[in-house]
Amino acid sequence: MPIVSHYCQRCLAANPLGQEFCARCGTRLMIVVEPSSSRFEAGQASLYTDEHLLERISVAENRVARLSERLERTLDLLLRYAQNAYFDRSLIRALVGLLSEDGLVDADRLERMWTERCQRDTVKQEEDVHRDELRLRILANARVQDKQSFEQLVNEGFLLIEDKQIPEGITRLQRAAEISEGNTALNLFIGEYFFRDGKTKEARAYLTKAHEAWPDDLRISLLLGLTCADDGEIELAKNLLRNTTTQGGSSFAAHYGLGWLFVAEKNWRRAVGEFKRALTVKPSPEAHYVLGCLYYELNRDELAVRHLRKATKMDGDYAEAFYLLAQAYERTGRKELARHALEKAGRKNVNLFRRFMAGTDKRLAETLREDALAADFTGGH
Repeated sequence: MPIVSHYCQRCLAANPLGQEFCARCGTRLMIVVEPSSSRFEAGQASLYTDEHLLERISVAENRVARLSERLERTLDLLLRYAQNAYFDRSLIRALVGLLSEDGLVDADRLERMWTERCQRDTVKQEEDVHRDELRLRILANARVQDKQSFEQLVNEGFLLIEDKQIPEGITRLQRAAEISEGNTALNLFIGEYFFRDGKTKEARAYLTKAHEAWPDDLRISLLLGLTCADDGEIELAKNLLRNTTTQGGSSFAAHYGLGWLFVAEKNWRRAVGEFKRALTVKPSPEAHYVLGCLYYELNRDELAVRHLRKATKMDGDYAEAFYLLAQAYERTGRKELARHALEKAGRKNVNLFRRFMAGTDKRLAETLREDALAADFTGGH
């Protein structure tokens, strides 16, 4: 049987099949390097499709081999990094254990603090990436004559925000928005800032422009609806908030906003229904507290106690809930329970329901804003 050899494409040396590199010159062996169609013998060109295919196979084979080598090197680096990280973590845990034994460090507390720090860093990185993507989107959608001035204001604004000089950065972006009034992404960003800061009148001006451009964006409808509710535009707020729940599904912020509007109208049945839906969407001490506050005002003390106890169980530092719970206990004759709840409240008598009606409860307002800003509707723009 004849011996089959694989000839090197560079030095033409014969190599046994299966060998990867040429034994003479070290070149990586391929099936075909130069097809016969590119060579001229006896003045005639030989055109064979099979040889073209073999050439392509050879090139692909070479590229796959090179990629495989790179992947192997990358895997090796990752394994080394993982091993070093494991040793570093083991060393840190040993040091923490030693310090804990000497009473210098609380290991559980340190672990919690480290976890929280990592989470904050991750969130910050995500925010930075999102902010940079938004900046590029704003610049790409600019329709202005003086584009250079617009770009300068936008870039300066985002740099100031990144450096924690947020008011100055927003001022730059407001000037940019005056140059490019139809820049919806910019109007939305500024509107969100004022909404987060509790400045509803300023937020409404920019959110209205964004809503006019993107009327189907349910998140904008939600934010605008809540600002309209704060401004007393009840019917407009209802329409916007109902649209978000109808088109985008249940939302804690939307149901809470509708419930607050029904409370302002003293439509207690509808208010209770909306607050219950908000609780279903997002079980939280704030949602239980709101229902407790409403049931207490309606003299349904047992239901008020039930929800207030759940609120204080979920958050043992919820002073407002403890205070209102003490009032409910007092009104139902449970003096000792009322005394204990009042001790945990640790504050003077305040009209909690009036604060709720006026929208001046800071904790509820912050919870509402955070949920609204985090809302994600699949049907949005």
